[in-house]
Amino acid sequence: MSVRGLHLHFEPTSGIAGDMAVAALVDAGVPATVVKGAIEAMGVRGLRVSFGRRKRGAFVGRSFEVTWPGKSRAPRQGHAHGHGSAGHTHLPHEHDHDHEHDHETEAQAHDHRDYAEVKRLLKRARLDPDARALAGDIFARIAEVEAELHGTRLDRVAFHEVGAYDSIADVVGVAAAIAHLAPVSIGSLPPVVGTGLVRTAHGPVPVPAPATAALLAAGEVPMVPEGEGELTTPTGAAILAAVVDRFGPLPPMRPRAIGYGAGTRELADRPNVLRVTLGEPIGAADAPAAPQVVLVEANVDDMSPQLVGPLYDALFAAGAVDVWSAPILMKKGRPAIQISALAPPASLSVVERAFFAHSTTLGLRRRALERVVLARSFATVATPYGKVRVKVAALDGEILGAAPEFDDCRRLAARARVPAREVLAAAAAAARALLPRRPRRPRA
Repeated sequence: MSVRGLHLHFEPTSGIAGDMAVAALVDAGVPATVVKGAIEAMGVRGLRVSFGRRKRGAFVGRSFEVTWPGKSRAPRQGHAHGHGSAGHTHLPHEHDHDHEHDHETEAQAHDHRDYAEVKRLLKRARLDPDARALAGDIFARIAEVEAELHGTRLDRVAFHEVGAYDSIADVVGVAAAIAHLAPVSIGSLPPVVGTGLVRTAHGPVPVPAPATAALLAAGEVPMVPEGEGELTTPTGAAILAAVVDRFGPLPPMRPRAIGYGAGTRELADRPNVLRVTLGEPIGAADAPAAPQVVLVEANVDDMSPQLVGPLYDALFAAGAVDVWSAPILMKKGRPAIQISALAPPASLSVVERAFFAHSTTLGLRRRALERVVLARSFATVATPYGKVRVKVAALDGEILGAAPEFDDCRRLAARARVPAREVLAAAAAAARALLPRRPRRPRA
């Protein structure tokens, strides 16, 4: 079964590092030869990669192992692999190699590479053009952040661990895997970044580490600060910032493949695995709903009910995600209307202004709320009366419901001069084809 041309979704609930991303993509169906071939094309003598299996918590995932000359004297650690050792050290590798590699030129066997050298390696490698461009983008993001943090010229940025063998393998491996998949879209849950302090060559710094925080901020990547230690590394942050189109839950889709990439460290509070899901998207994804909203409401007893409709319109136009009203009795038995609206924090001031401008209220009540919202997309189904949009809702990618848009049904009913319920019934029947098939219950 082909896994190309699907939607790709990362689920970094235990964070993300470069090796975990490569392993998860291969576990989901990318041929290991695609990754190995791309890394060999870099021409870095002595760089070898392999894949294995590793159990983390209750889950078994794939591992991605990188070896190079002198690795035993320069253990894998630092920027690209906070998951690897006991903690994220940010210390440079030893500059210690066998003499037989001293003659290398463009692919010298050393762990300290500047950005200019990494660019030369990418330019001369026989890589797929898309893989080369993506790897270049990931490295460029890291270099720009490091240059800003340390006040140095871009091409003079010394990558240290991120420019070492293992990290070149991680970045090029991820780029080759994604280029092979050619996904129609890429999404991700917000990455869990960890908490606490991380020891660096410059002293202890808070998690997320400065480079990780800067990469997430530059890419407008949302993050979840939980878990012990550093869980998302700079390389992992750069990958998400470079490839993800939208952050949020899995969209409605038909899953085709799932892969697990296992980290090298056991975590006390969660399995140290990165899951990726490949699936056939259903419809065009709707914008992710805001997880936090503010309830704004007022009791109104001196406004004509005819003005409630225009108030609804004004509140929705101002950015409210929902508006409703209910009849109430106020003091002294006065009949009144309670009008409520849900507003994302970014739209709150505009919604409140619309409330005051289009109603007679003199004050508003506010209450911050959190909500859980299903992922949604819009598909189109055919009926005897014409095409109708259908809102598809899903939880973790599994479709739970598909509801026709009533305005489309009403418009088609008016054109065909039939009751709207007939068009709605036809659209609902067509929408059922989008739902997953349920196993039949055996007869008693």
